[in-house]
Amino acid sequence: MRPDKQKVVDEVWDEERIQSFLHKSVMGSERSVDYSALLNAYRSMRAEDFDRFLGLFVAAGRDLNAAGNDGKSLLALIETHRHAEPFRAALRTHGALESDNPEQTL
Repeated sequence: MRPDKQKVVDEVWDEERIQSFLHKSVMGSERSVDYSALLNAYRSMRAEDFDRFLGLFVAAGRDLNAAGNDGKSLLALIETHRHAEPFRAALRTHGALESDNPEQTL
């Protein structure tokens, strides 16, 4: 962490704040609005808040399997992230498909 940044602990994630991630602008040169929203939420939220976000995301008809510019879904991207298991579990619970089996059925 940069020396000029303070660590934020016990940040409040109410429904309004979580819902706001459904409407965030696309990050950088990313082409997929859905992938960008998922990535932004993953990078910003704790696992339990991310799970709540995914419920709203799916209810809004958004695509959990949206691919980024590199062709990978968020689940595929975070497959090797050391601390991402709760995020992967939340994605699977809400219907994300495994990266190695795009024809997988729920």
